[in-house]
Amino acid sequence: MTTSVRGRIGVLLAATALALTACGGDDSGADAGGGGEQELSGSVKVDGSSTVAPLSTAAAEFYAEEQSKVRVTVGTSGTGGGFEKFCNGETDISDASRPIKDEEKKACAAKGITYEEFQVANDALTVVVSKDNDWVECLTVDQLKAMWSPGSKVNNWNQVDPKFPNEPLKLFGPGTDSGTFDYFTGEINGEEGRSRTDYQPSEDDNVTVTGVTGSKGGLGYFGFSYFEENQDKLKAVKIDGGKGCVAPSVQAAQDGTYTPLARPLFIYPAAQSLARPEVEDFVEYFVENASTIAEDAKFVPLNEEQAAELKKDLEALKAKAGK
Repeated sequence: MTTSVRGRIGVLLAATALALTACGGDDSGADAGGGGEQELSGSVKVDGSSTVAPLSTAAAEFYAEEQSKVRVTVGTSGTGGGFEKFCNGETDISDASRPIKDEEKKACAAKGITYEEFQVANDALTVVVSKDNDWVECLTVDQLKAMWSPGSKVNNWNQVDPKFPNEPLKLFGPGTDSGTFDYFTGEINGEEGRSRTDYQPSEDDNVTVTGVTGSKGGLGYFGFSYFEENQDKLKAVKIDGGKGCVAPSVQAAQDGTYTPLARPLFIYPAAQSLARPEVEDFVEYFVENASTIAEDAKFVPLNEEQAAELKKDLEALKAKAGK
């Protein structure tokens, strides 16, 4: 695949869902495993986190080279919106940038939806500013909390640090259905969902990219892959979690030094959906090629221990499905 999946994601995520079909052709670089033993047809419905969507999109494009007649659609209604559809039996797989909540577990149980939590990649949630911002290189957790806490009146950079210029602070970020919103508010403000409301929210991370690039004093946050795709016009801020300033990176996310904003990324396949061979095959393919898929979509791959756990989770899901 010569064109990066992430390079096209701005267009792909503009649609409510994207249908991915492709003819078999050149070697994609992903290992054989799932998808190649017999020709399958049918559909696989995926929805949820906009952060995880590029990962599922990459998996679907690779898989289409193995099974061209299986139609995989990837929606981006946010982690919360995705779980709502998933627990209502509308989708086969839910993308999530946070673990499923207790109330969501109850909703799934009420409809008889069983599943397994698969960690398929890592992420370094990234705080970004405009390339025109020449005064900030690192922010502490306390400074981020001052900006984002409920009721915060901080609206100028010189309120964050007197050394910063008199420049209006404009905030951009994910909406309340986003797992990224939940994770960031939990780690920075101490409780999921606790955030000031006078910022520009969107479930589409490209809106945050546009907002921050268009404002010298803008600041936002989203997954590391979105920063990598837009690093020509955005600057990543180092984070001081108490042990010095650390830049978001693959290594820092894997070795635990990027705190507190390194996080796992998940998919939740439904056991019931594995009764359809195309879903079972796609899930197996995703698991067996997780590292290649993560690298292609510019995510942080699983380490060896996490990869081994993922394979155990697949076996647990098959057991639930009676496979």
